[in-house]
Amino acid sequence: MADACWIDGVDTNETVAAWNSTEVLAAIPMTLEGKLHNCYLYNEYNETEKCSKWVFVTRYRTSSRAIEWSFVCDQRWMGAITQMVYMLGVFTGAVVLGGMADKYGRKTIFCWSGVLQLIFGILAAFIPEYWSFLLTQYLYAIFGSAGAYITGFVLTMEIVGANKRTACGVAFQCAFALGIMLVAGWGALIDDRQLLQIVYGLHGLLLIPHIWIMDESPRWLWAQGRAKEAVDIIQRGLKCNKSEEVLDKPRLVSIGKVEKLKDEDDAPSATTLDLFKTPNLRIKTINVCFCWFANSLVYYGLTLSTGKMEGNPYLITAIFGFVELPSYAAVIYFLDIWGRRPLISSMMLIGGAACIIAAYLQSGSIISTAIVIAGKLFIAGSFAIVYNYSAELFPTVVRNSALGLGSMCARLSGALTPLISLLDSFDPKIPAVLFGIIALVSEFLTLFLPETTNKPMPQSLADGETFGKGDTCFASCLGKKKNSRRYSVEDKTPEAMVPLEDMSKKV
Repeated sequence: MADACWIDGVDTNETVAAWNSTEVLAAIPMTLEGKLHNCYLYNEYNETEKCSKWVFVTRYRTSSRAIEWSFVCDQRWMGAITQMVYMLGVFTGAVVLGGMADKYGRKTIFCWSGVLQLIFGILAAFIPEYWSFLLTQYLYAIFGSAGAYITGFVLTMEIVGANKRTACGVAFQCAFALGIMLVAGWGALIDDRQLLQIVYGLHGLLLIPHIWIMDESPRWLWAQGRAKEAVDIIQRGLKCNKSEEVLDKPRLVSIGKVEKLKDEDDAPSATTLDLFKTPNLRIKTINVCFCWFANSLVYYGLTLSTGKMEGNPYLITAIFGFVELPSYAAVIYFLDIWGRRPLISSMMLIGGAACIIAAYLQSGSIISTAIVIAGKLFIAGSFAIVYNYSAELFPTVVRNSALGLGSMCARLSGALTPLISLLDSFDPKIPAVLFGIIALVSEFLTLFLPETTNKPMPQSLADGETFGKGDTCFASCLGKKKNSRRYSVEDKTPEAMVPLEDMSKKV
């Protein structure tokens, strides 16, 4: 952030004048708030003109892209565009790689994404020019946040049984919070922006061993008619859990082939467009997409607000990452007790309200900071739930596409967040109030989604269409009978995956 305009003859490369010195006060006009103006100074005719060079605050960092390319005043938009392009990259990856993961496999897309994330993460450190940097950021986002993160989450949810989905899904989000804290820690320790980016990029090495140690999703293999491979993975899981259960492989492989033929007759192929072809799936898809959009908007809106909070930015960022951990712990404990629908609705209600309330409090005050942190805590929990919820609402044949579509909407709002934040030039309250209102609208709409707690995950498009029909919060409150149809062995086979259904308590 710029401290003030550079004054020729007063500031030098070795020293800069104190902000309250006579020379500085005579050369730079004051704002209405009584602070030095960041963008204007007086010329020789005592008229104000735009600055061409700035003195930057270097208390916490002396090297960054913002300093190097002067993302201030008329060029402030360049910083917002950088964030927007990154989110658009995730947006692109969520759609393209989500569909590819449903077609070519979760592990294939995850591993290739991990390798490319490592390459582009390190390459970004050496890009000397702004527009080339934007392209690198765009590609990095496609394979990092979209290809590796979303596909890895789907694979995690599909490789465990129903009673482990909550713990594993939310634990996946805990790693994200730990990553935020690690980002803050490295940023505080390493001042050189190029070395810092290399260190960040090298974290991609953690994904490379998955090429050899990770199995493909057995649910995806089963849906593709590769029953033998799916059963082999389940059998290895049983062995790893020290279970003496032995699967009847020939029978299960035979059932898998029959189910695959049935699905091919009913629907030769499944794509993202199938999420909108039938009424129940269409309504759920639109509702869930808006939920992703709202959660992301509030989450990143509160995250960006840390830059406006007083104090060490690395400490504040670390605290914002840390406060997510108790939120995730609460989600793991309460999600299976209270259910997905009431918990996500409650958390979005509190998170959205916190956004609006904080907008009317003095920025930087203890109360305002506490409310912003509380809002981040609840919206982080809500964001974690929407991952689990989405994976459980949609059928296996389009599950990765559905999460990719939801993530696409989240990244769309993430791309819009820094641009919406620029509206604070008109009124500082506008961005936060807008974020909060959208969250409250989405909170109300989630009450119309079906509950998924301890229910088998749908497998085919037909399962996805019938799943949760008539099950809304209002139907439950009014005592109306909801559609709680389950998939039995005689009717479509549980989740169309006998081995996963039978072994859900062991795997």
